[in-house]
Amino acid sequence: MKIVRLEDLKGTDQEVVSPAGWTSVRFILKKDGMGFSMHETTFPPGLEFDMWYKHHLEAVYCYQGRGILTNRDTGEQFDIVPGTLYALDNHDRHTLKAIEELKLVCTFNPPVSGREIHDEDGAYLPDTD
Repeated sequence: MKIVRLEDLKGTDQEVVSPAGWTSVRFILKKDGMGFSMHETTFPPGLEFDMWYKHHLEAVYCYQGRGILTNRDTGEQFDIVPGTLYALDNHDRHTLKAIEELKLVCTFNPPVSGREIHDEDGAYLPDTD
């Protein structure tokens, strides 16, 4: 059994601050052997970021704030508010814009190792292990 507390991860190598402005605290990683990784990601107000997880599937649950999710292939837009989950089940190219500070719980499959930052396409590189 694992017990992981946010306050214990702040300021460690499991807290990743992106040059783009988001922060991701990685609770569960590949090394934990769970078959997925789970993160808390914070988007500050006004941040708009393009992503495309070519090598991962992701589910995202919003528990605080407000944002707009845009499917970059179809142009569809979705309001992201507390209680909303979106699943990127087709490696969807998307843009997330924070209207208010967003607090999100993100789950990745396959799991990430922990220090990933998005590449020029907005993707995490595939795990080479």
